[in-house]
Amino acid sequence: MIRTKPKPEDLRKACVEEALAIIGESGLEHLSLREVARRLNVSHQAPYRHFRSRDHILAAVVGRAYADFADYLDERPRSLDPAEDLGNMGKAYLEYARTHPLHYRLMFETPLPNPTEHLEMMRQAAHAFSLLREAIQQLPGRTGECPAELDALFVWSVMHGLSGILRGDAITGVGIPEAMLSSAMPHVLWRLGVALGKALPAPGI
Repeated sequence: MIRTKPKPEDLRKACVEEALAIIGESGLEHLSLREVARRLNVSHQAPYRHFRSRDHILAAVVGRAYADFADYLDERPRSLDPAEDLGNMGKAYLEYARTHPLHYRLMFETPLPNPTEHLEMMRQAAHAFSLLREAIQQLPGRTGECPAELDALFVWSVMHGLSGILRGDAITGVGIPEAMLSSAMPHVLWRLGVALGKALPAPGI
């Protein structure tokens, strides 16, 4: 589909949005600056004013996904109870993975451009990770025996694993009743709280 030609001052944003659309519609292998230009109805050289290569526009797309993800986590319902607040962040993580599957795949399931060459992309990724680390640091009674970064990696890996399982098809064939699957998220969040020593009330199953 050919888009209305963007104004020059809007070209960079339009290129990033079109690149995301191409990936969503046709797959990452079909992304190219020439295809972005064709769909935007601009000269094939126009995107090069803002992006030196395909990797540079992909890095911009992924960086925007990380920024959007961080905003989503930041907008979670807040609680004065640090354990409950961390649980709310876990719910937001899983909800984002469910409602933004393309962004999620780009961030966590796609080979990224060279991080050392795309510092803004990695700055956005680090910001998203820092929200989780800071929420863990707020848990009372932390002794410093385990760095918050390691606990954040633990939480992140569990959330990533659960989101992948819930988004996949294999879970439907292992014999877990649908009613029990609906309790998976609160149960896993409760178990994470137990592991971190700050358990939420056990969910009803």
